[in-house]
Amino acid sequence: MSDDEKQRRVWDRHAAGYDRQMAFIERRLLRDTRAWICRQATGATLEVAIGTGRNLPHYPDGVRITGVELSPRMLEIGRRRATELGREVDLRLGTAHHLDFPDATFDTVVCTLSLCAIPDDHRAVEEMVRVLRPGGLLLLADHVVGANRPVRAIQRLIELVSVPAAGEHFRRRPIRDVASAGLHIEQHQRFAAGVIERLAARKPASG
Repeated sequence: MSDDEKQRRVWDRHAAGYDRQMAFIERRLLRDTRAWICRQATGATLEVAIGTGRNLPHYPDGVRITGVELSPRMLEIGRRRATELGREVDLRLGTAHHLDFPDATFDTVVCTLSLCAIPDDHRAVEEMVRVLRPGGLLLLADHVVGANRPVRAIQRLIELVSVPAAGEHFRRRPIRDVASAGLHIEQHQRFAAGVIERLAARKPASG
């Protein structure tokens, strides 16, 4: 069984309770992160691992949203949410490892609270950068490795269970891959003992 298929099964199982679980986490840890990310989106926007569409209410009017999601059950909930909001959204099944779009397709690429569970997070960031147009904006938010030793020790213990059970990593730092890809970090915030990190990074303009 491929890594993608394993994760598809995990998220299909968690789809029904995902919104309830995330509402609890958002109240205690994320602050205004979804709004902070989405209000910066412009033009043709791709959201990778769009899940149940919890970001959809936060996008500005006029943003043209395409969403890719691995789990059919999560995507079904996302479609219902888009309908309830009256938003036209192009929602597709797909994997972050191989985004089915040509190079330089989108003005904005968004990924929130998902790189922690994508099996090859490095490849996923490479794909996001590939489909981003020169001068485009990459917007990421996730839980990451903590800023102090006690938090990191707790995260290491959690991963002993979370990684084998659900592929959930607690000690990643996507910002490193973004910087390695040559993007300019325009905004970067880290809070909640360094566990939550959000950033806006610009792809260099061509020429």
